[in-house]
Amino acid sequence: MTDNATTDFWDGLQPLIAGRTFADLTHAFHPGQPHFPAFPDEIREAVFDLENGDGFTAHRYSIIGQWGTHVDPPSHFIRGGRSLDQIPVGDMILPLVILDISERVKADPDATPTVADIHAWETRNGTVPTGSFVALRTGWSRRWPDADAMANRDDEGISHSPGWSQEALTFLIERRSIAAVGHEQTDTDPGLATSRKDFRLETYVLGQNRWQIELLANLDGLPEKGAALVATWPKPLEGSGFPARVFAIH
Repeated sequence: MTDNATTDFWDGLQPLIAGRTFADLTHAFHPGQPHFPAFPDEIREAVFDLENGDGFTAHRYSIIGQWGTHVDPPSHFIRGGRSLDQIPVGDMILPLVILDISERVKADPDATPTVADIHAWETRNGTVPTGSFVALRTGWSRRWPDADAMANRDDEGISHSPGWSQEALTFLIERRSIAAVGHEQTDTDPGLATSRKDFRLETYVLGQNRWQIELLANLDGLPEKGAALVATWPKPLEGSGFPARVFAIH
């Protein structure tokens, strides 16, 4: 027998999602894809394979937690920080804010957002919602899965790729109390910083008990306000990162 409260909730939810657009913000991961240089590549093995006459197909995956579109919990950088299993499922659906600097990135791949960009967003849309997920749109995901294009290194090996800025993150976290951030690049910090092994911005975000999604896809076409983001991942005990499935409803 179906519980009336359950039926009522579903009946109320259906009109809200009917006719909405569901945008998949996740890259399909695979061996050989772009990744942090210190991490090993994916190894995938068909333990059982229908093509070889087995009754079913089953793969063994050997991957680093930070693989493809993935979640970083605080424990990734912060000793004693929340691990994946400690992030409640109620925090996995959030208001989505799109902070767009993609036009600036076309002219300057080292571009980062400013507080002025946030104020301009708020002039158009109102105050950034408390508890929201702020995604930095740079257009960088169009380079996927070309590892060289993603890293965009010059002749001296310095990466020129966009990222966050301290001023923007500090404003969003400390003045607007957002819940999480995301971006299309491999790292929170811009390439000029990561080339020096400087990850202070990622350390800051996770040190503020926030989580983040890296290597987002398909941010183009999303409204800068009004969408909901859903991010989910497996639940490894004390997990420090894992591929995530992320989508937006608008």
